[in-house]
Amino acid sequence: MKLQDLDIIVTAPPAPGWGGRYWILVKVTTDTGITGWGECYASSVGPEAMTHVIRDVFERHMQGENPENIELMFRRAYSSGFTQRPDLTVMGAFSGLEIACWDILGKDRDRPVWALLGGKMNERIRAYTYLYPLPHHDMAKFWTSAELAADTAAEMVRQGYTAVKFDPAGPYTLRGGHMPAMSDIATSVDFCRQIRKAVGTRADLLFGTHGQFTTAGAIRLGQALEEFSPLWYEEPIPPDNYDEMAKVAQAVRIPLATGERLTTKAEFGAVLRAGAATILQPALGRAGGIWEMKKVAAMAEAFNAQMAPHLYAGPIEWAANIHLAVSIPNILMAESIETPFHDALIKGTIRVDNGFIPAPEAPGLGIEVDEELARANPFTGGGLHLEMQEKSCDYVHGNAFQGGAPISKG
Repeated sequence: MKLQDLDIIVTAPPAPGWGGRYWILVKVTTDTGITGWGECYASSVGPEAMTHVIRDVFERHMQGENPENIELMFRRAYSSGFTQRPDLTVMGAFSGLEIACWDILGKDRDRPVWALLGGKMNERIRAYTYLYPLPHHDMAKFWTSAELAADTAAEMVRQGYTAVKFDPAGPYTLRGGHMPAMSDIATSVDFCRQIRKAVGTRADLLFGTHGQFTTAGAIRLGQALEEFSPLWYEEPIPPDNYDEMAKVAQAVRIPLATGERLTTKAEFGAVLRAGAATILQPALGRAGGIWEMKKVAAMAEAFNAQMAPHLYAGPIEWAANIHLAVSIPNILMAESIETPFHDALIKGTIRVDNGFIPAPEAPGLGIEVDEELARANPFTGGGLHLEMQEKSCDYVHGNAFQGGAPISKG
């Protein structure tokens, strides 16, 4: 069996677009007629440019190869261009293709992917959700309203979730770390207070940031949140400065989490060695794929750290996250996004059930992709999957992060 053909579909979730402006899906077919699906979570170049990178990686390192030889293909891509170092775009392309290989192998052997990764360690995976507006909420007001966030949190707990994530301490700017405004600290404290009041001890609070603070600013904000006992403080400073993140970890009595923007064991290993985080959040469509993150999970276990796969993408990456989670002992939880489009794209084949995701039992990734639906929703905008703002933190009028919602410009 050899990898033969590649098709790439860039699909756009309908408004409000939770999960990003677009998802890059890959469909790989073998010479024996088996089809595997993957998803590339790569947002540093536009989707049209990314399709060329994906094709180059496939044709250069994978086409004609046995899909079993994942380690060999990874080393080819990782070493491409005499590099042998993490490359976010190349590894993003490889990651989606690697996921498709596992889907193929599982289907060929009539076994779920987790069965090929050491077997079923967990019957079900604890899910968590970001706090999105409910249908009756004013979306413009939602992102700065602790009351509305608490309303959503209570509804998510009613649905069975035992952990909810929110990130009211924006903005995310291309300027790097900044000192949080007093208004942002006050808003963050208010969110934690009201959400904790709404959910009590029925759910953990997951406080999200995206690397927007200086070390001192992250410590200042984190210490203000300690009384509400969040389960984690997510990526409070830029993600590549592990020694500075370790200073935050030492100064704040909240576990640090990071990994959404990291790739390969080289970067995750540096986090662990520095003591920068005890919860790792790889996005499998970017981080190197399933096999590479299985290695990272083993490394994390040696450091007494846990895994919590990240999701701001489509349901194919989610499926990969779940299979990894089922197979490892140090899984904490996995992010989930429940929208009609996410569900329809995989025809409801994997779902959250009362706050947990049952281990998939169907062959491969255990999903059935609605290819017609994916093609019927092409991306026509000009933006990237996610973007940061250029303007700096507003210390006078306050700030409002729009929760990853696509901006109307496309």
